[in-house]
Order: sequence, then C-alpha cells, then structure tokens
Amino acid sequence: MSSPSNDRRSTLFGALLGGAVLLCACSEGPRQVGRGRRVRVDGSSTVYPLSEAVAEDFREVAPEVRVAVAHSGTGGGFKRFVVGDIDVATASRPIKVSERDAAARAGVAFVELPVAFDGLTIVVHRDNHWVDHLTVAELQRIFLEGPAAGAESWDDVRADFPPLPLSIFSPGTDSGTFDRLKEVIAAGGESIRRDIQFSEDDHFLVTGVAGEPGAIGLFGCSYYFSNGGRVRAVPIDAGQGPVLPTRASIADGSYQPFSRPLFLYVSDRSLREPQVVEFVHYFLSRAPELADELGYVPLSPELYARARARFDAGERGTHFLTDEGRRREGTLVELYR
Repeated sequence: MSSPSNDRRSTLFGALLGGAVLLCACSEGPRQVGRGRRVRVDGSSTVYPLSEAVAEDFREVAPEVRVAVAHSGTGGGFKRFVVGDIDVATASRPIKVSERDAAARAGVAFVELPVAFDGLTIVVHRDNHWVDHLTVAELQRIFLEGPAAGAESWDDVRADFPPLPLSIFSPGTDSGTFDRLKEVIAAGGESIRRDIQFSEDDHFLVTGVAGEPGAIGLFGCSYYFSNGGRVRAVPIDAGQGPVLPTRASIADGSYQPFSRPLFLYVSDRSLREPQVVEFVHYFLSRAPELADELGYVPLSPELYARARARFDAGERGTHFLTDEGRRREGTLVELYR
C-alpha cells in the first residue's frame, strides 16, 4: 500500500504533467515522458543546493527522467546555456548583455524565472572579534588592487584592527557571487586582487575561512545559515548603518548592497521536451518550501504566481535589460509587475 506522502507526490506529478503536456502543444505536438528522457541543469553554486534538492524530489515522482545538476558557476552555466548544451541555467544574477546576445546569435531564446532571494554574505573566522562591521570602502581595501587598496593585514583595513595577516577566500570568477562583489566594489573599473583563493566550491570557502583566524570570505546566505557555527557574518554599512544578512533584511531589501534574486533560465528549445516543462513546474511548486528549509529567502506568493504565469505563457527574454542592452533599474517586485 502506498504511503500518504507517495499518494500526494503522485497526485502532484499527475497534475503537473497535465500542465506540461498542455504547454508543449507546439508544432511538433506533445511528446511522452519516457525512459531515457533527461533534464540538464548547470550554473550557480549558490543555487546548487536548491536545484539539487528539487531534483532529488523530482527523481522520486518521475524516476524515468534523468536529471543532471552541475554547478560550474553562473557564468560557466551561461556559457553552456547560450550554445544549447543545457536545458536550464541557474544563476545568482540576471543575464548579462553579452550572454543574451550570444544566445540570440545561436538562436537560443529563453524564459527568465526568479526562484528565491539570497544575500551575499561576508564572513570571518569565529575568533575574529575586532570586526564589528565593514563599509564598502573597507571592502574595497580588502578585495581590490591599487595604491589605496591591497590590504595585507587587518590594520591596513582600519587602523585600530590588529596587525594580523589577511587571507581572502572568494567564489571563482565564473560565479555570479563574484560578479555581484565586483559590481558593488569595483564599479569604477578597478581590478580585483589576484592573490585571493578562488573556488567554485562553497564548502572549500567555508572551510578556508573557518581554518584561519585572519581569514575573510564571501558566499551566499544559505551557506552561512547552514554553517553559522563555523564562521561569523559581518554587518555591512552601505551608508545607512550596519546591517546583518538575515532572512528579514534580505527579503525587505534593507541588506544592501548585497541582497539579490536567484534565477532559472529555461531554453526555448527545451520547452518542446515535456520532462523539462514538468521539471520547471515542479521546481516552482517546491521552491518556497525548500528555499526556506535550505536557508534561502522565499519569494512572496505573488512573485511565485507571476513566475508561474510567465512560464505558462512562454514569455521570452529578461526583465533586467532593455532591447538596447541598458540595465533596467528597480527591485524584483517592480520589474516583475
């Protein structure tokens, strides 16, 4: 006899599969989900725990579908996505002009779907009790090269800090987290220093910061929330006073300048595949609960409804760029009206 949990999963799967067939009623006609069908997902290491958790649940309700989830970084995922190598790109930032244009040249259109909020979190060693907060200018001294930057020890960051050598850990340059850091602290075109220890593996970053008293690093808030006993988050002062990354400060936008939405980008070509449509429907249905469980900040019910409506309507393109390639300003709520 099946369990109530399995019955609920089966009911949900049947309902979502019906939606998938309807959405896939394109010129080629609906296709059946069968053995050997697959969904290929790659991109953000920040989004990876969420996408893998959704994939694990999906494999239980659709065991005949092979779901492969990788985390080569937001930029690495987009490199595969724009040439049609994967069905879904996960991203911790909106798509760039260069990536959108590369997709257009390759004939790859896409649907952009927000799935959760995240906060880029600056962390230090648990025994670091001298850092009460950091300003954007102080982050520039730590992470940038140049005469006014390139801090070698903590007293180079602020005079009353101890003369303890700095050790810096950061996501790799293909990461959307790195892109967000660069966007905030190197807006004038400055260079990020080259002696940082880079990795696309956030567990490596957590271990690195936890292992060195003079270390500082950054990654998504979900990794901090699940590793809070190993490292300490630093409040950031962007001009309105120090603010810690919490679920509340990320959701209401007060944790600036490092709050950000997380995305799925679904290839137009893959919308012909029922199992891909089914997987995305399932992702949107599970995202609120799993995001909360894993330490992300769920979107509002209204934003999830808008994302589902956008996907079901097959709305192509991004809300974050104009046709001319200019960045649209505004919050996710404002841009997704």
